[in-house]
Amino acid sequence: MTTYDDRASLTDLTAVVERVRESVEGVIEGKPEVVRLSLTVLLAEGHLLIEDVPGVGKTMLAKALARSIDCSVRRIQFTPDLLPSDITGVSIWDQQRRDFEFKPGAIFAQVVIGDEINRASPKTQSALLESMEERQVTIDGSSYELPSPFMVVATQNPVEMEGTYPLPEAQRDRFMARVSVGYPSAEAELQMLDVHGGVSPLEDLQPVAHAHEILKLIEAVRGVHVADPVRRYVVDLVGATRTHPDLRLGASPRATLHLLRAAKASAALSGREYALPDDVQALAVAVLAHRLLPTAQAQLNRRTSEQVVEEILQRTPVPAAPQKQSGFGGLGRGVPAYPQQPPRKL
Repeated sequence: MTTYDDRASLTDLTAVVERVRESVEGVIEGKPEVVRLSLTVLLAEGHLLIEDVPGVGKTMLAKALARSIDCSVRRIQFTPDLLPSDITGVSIWDQQRRDFEFKPGAIFAQVVIGDEINRASPKTQSALLESMEERQVTIDGSSYELPSPFMVVATQNPVEMEGTYPLPEAQRDRFMARVSVGYPSAEAELQMLDVHGGVSPLEDLQPVAHAHEILKLIEAVRGVHVADPVRRYVVDLVGATRTHPDLRLGASPRATLHLLRAAKASAALSGREYALPDDVQALAVAVLAHRLLPTAQAQLNRRTSEQVVEEILQRTPVPAAPQKQSGFGGLGRGVPAYPQQPPRKL
């Protein structure tokens, strides 16, 4: 539980996030929903996977988000010859000390940009597993803590493209959300020619928030209230993926936790001290779809994981508004009851 006033925290969150949002949107034209999802994942202590075709600004988005925060940033270009030790680090024999000295790898940063992560071999991809889940690296029996806040922003090309390796299920499950940037609109692309036609805006991008501010905002997000019916709704949505006939692999309990955390961060970004079913619905596809594996028959029928999640959202009953809710973060303030939401339509 936080030790400072929760309403002041939400006010601070709104101001800081607005600065970061404006900074990133100054580089990424016409994609406000993508920028918002990126900030949601950051405040929910998750990791972001950006998947799309080359040239739509995946790396630009990751760099803009990283440079907007005054924290340590490392970029890893994933290639077929990249070794796990290039990511985690290696112990080197020191002749003078006559002992091994640990040389940290690129993972030891607060924001780690993994560019084209699926161009490296699965062996190298697995070097991220421990750091993304446990926020530490173990080398030669010794564990080293990673800095906080810690976020991995990885980009990848569609698996069908030449020279790519599909991410293992355990790797995909560690990413809180997957987002596709998509092609810009004609107006946004025209504006991009004016902004990017000369010097890249990344060169003039300055930090607008400090790492300690982000840590305080993360603490504030942890205190967002989630009513029991909303928690049950999250569990029902994730559970439905495990029994759906078009899926051979449903979402994990980690996905349940990620969806809850993301909903709390989304509520805070909206200036609310409590999460709504709308927050869950808005994030369900981004948080769940990349973890699911369709059956062979579903693939023949061209059924995507996103379509399955949308169908589950439509069929799962939305909780009705309770009569009373406890205060934000358990601090005793009254919270307005959330309205009953109508079923989603495809």
